[in-house]
Amino acid sequence: MTGILRLVMVGFDVLAIVLFYIAASAWRNRRRLSSSVGFLAAVLCLTIGVLLGAITVGIHGYRAFTQEALAATITTEPLGPHHFRATVTLADNSLHMFDLAGDAVYIDAHVLKWRPIGTLLGLETVYELDRIAGRYQAISDERSQQRTVYSLAASKPFDAFDLARRYLVLRPFVDAEYGSATFIGATAQGGTRYEVRVSTTGLLVRRVAVR
Repeated sequence: MTGILRLVMVGFDVLAIVLFYIAASAWRNRRRLSSSVGFLAAVLCLTIGVLLGAITVGIHGYRAFTQEALAATITTEPLGPHHFRATVTLADNSLHMFDLAGDAVYIDAHVLKWRPIGTLLGLETVYELDRIAGRYQAISDERSQQRTVYSLAASKPFDAFDLARRYLVLRPFVDAEYGSATFIGATAQGGTRYEVRVSTTGLLVRRVAVR
């Protein structure tokens, strides 16, 4: 997905180096205007290269999808009143277990869509599950009882979702960035298994038979 993006990033970086060299040569020859224009163009190319590099790093942990993708399978096991265990199998087959307080399992995700220019650079619509938490049915319990929230996102120095929201220079590349969340009951006796799927309209949950 990011192969073309890396090539474009390297291309801008190489172009920046060449422009810096040309600008320095023009400065030595006392062509001040040409040198200034060259330096500005080099800085612009370098900035674009750095931003593309940040995007490449920032989408680590995100997964591509087109219409609908299986993001995770969650199996819930009641442990007591307002208390259950959620066993989560992510799309990369990694297994995670969480002890959650509440009556339902809550999960949310980041979704990032790119404009055609981003697609030409090799970027695709991507998503990343962000958090899993326990949710109470009663608002009074939500306000007064124990809260349990855990991260599902991959650790990375930059997050493409945050970069897209912060920097206006990325606006031409980004079509939409939004969060999506869903929850479903998790206290049924004997345990329950769900599939968490990501569609173009957000997260959805389907109950599946426990084998």
